[in-house]
Amino acid sequence: MSFHDLVLHLLEEIRQHESILLLMKKALSVQSVVDRISAMIAYWDKNLVCRYANASYLEWFGKKSEDMIDKITLPQLLGPLYEKNLPYIQGVLGGNAQTFEREIMLPNGKTRYTLANYYPDLVDGKVLGFFVHVADINDVKLLQQELAKSNNVINQQNKRLANFANVVAHVLRSYAGNLRSLMTLYELAEDDAEETAVIQMLKDLSEGFSSMVEHLSEMVKIQNHDKNKYQPCNLLAHLSTTINSLSLQIKSLNASVLTNVDPGLHVLAHPAYLESIILNLLSNALKYRHPVRAPKINIDTFCTDTHLQFRIKDNGIGIDLQKHGKDLFGMYKTFHGNADAKGIGLFITKFQIEALGGHIQVDSEIGQGSCFKVSLQPA
Repeated sequence: MSFHDLVLHLLEEIRQHESILLLMKKALSVQSVVDRISAMIAYWDKNLVCRYANASYLEWFGKKSEDMIDKITLPQLLGPLYEKNLPYIQGVLGGNAQTFEREIMLPNGKTRYTLANYYPDLVDGKVLGFFVHVADINDVKLLQQELAKSNNVINQQNKRLANFANVVAHVLRSYAGNLRSLMTLYELAEDDAEETAVIQMLKDLSEGFSSMVEHLSEMVKIQNHDKNKYQPCNLLAHLSTTINSLSLQIKSLNASVLTNVDPGLHVLAHPAYLESIILNLLSNALKYRHPVRAPKINIDTFCTDTHLQFRIKDNGIGIDLQKHGKDLFGMYKTFHGNADAKGIGLFITKFQIEALGGHIQVDSEIGQGSCFKVSLQPA
């Protein structure tokens, strides 16, 4: 090799080394940028071995680079989560990009919501592996859940307002119709006795109207009550207070009230509403007792994922739900012909329960008794 050729060869090697150094600098620069990205980025080969993971990916799973790269497999990393992700892994290894949401448990035991994207690494039509891009969408997901709860609350409020408007319209039409009928009777009255009788009916109608306005006002108060003032209420304590307030009636009827309630259970409620709900249901259990047996009332609880349910079961005369089920909680609806029944108690009770974010159900059989189930939010 001539000196000239040797110089050219050395210059070519220098240029190659410079190119390698430049590539290394570029790679380090890219690595630095990728490590600063909050999203998790990784590359898994077709054998599901990790070949690359940025700092966010390593931090999320609590791993070090030297313990992860070229060593750990995807099933080892994900554990039980691998089976859930398997359809997406199979999909991307089949050459199709995948996008899905997943709730992932962190090494500290907490869970967060993520949006994962798998992109196939296609070379000459063959899948060599796949790129992973995972974004933390926990804050967005929690906000969506809060918005869904808020929308549900608004929808429930709108439903109650619509029901309230229908009740008001129905009651006003009823009183207006009765008033017109009585005025017609008054005009057709033939003597003082008939006029006096009609006037008395007008007075009764007026008293009924005043009572109705009070009931509607109570509904408005319930509807407009500040829900931030609801507080944890000990269920057993409020049950005991209400039972004590009815002790004379319970004793006079030779009734028994048995409670099987954990003293540590609390519900989120307005104390006055909770006692009103319990009082009305217990009073009804005593009022609509069976004529040939002593009243027996059992109170217990049942917990669901979202509510704490307390059940008041009696052995009274029962209700024909086939006949009266739709009207059971209606305003001014009565079913047993009791002279003192006004048909407002269960209506207000249901309204109070729903204002507290709960609901009420009933099971009943004629001659056997009824079981009212009140579900409220646990505290």
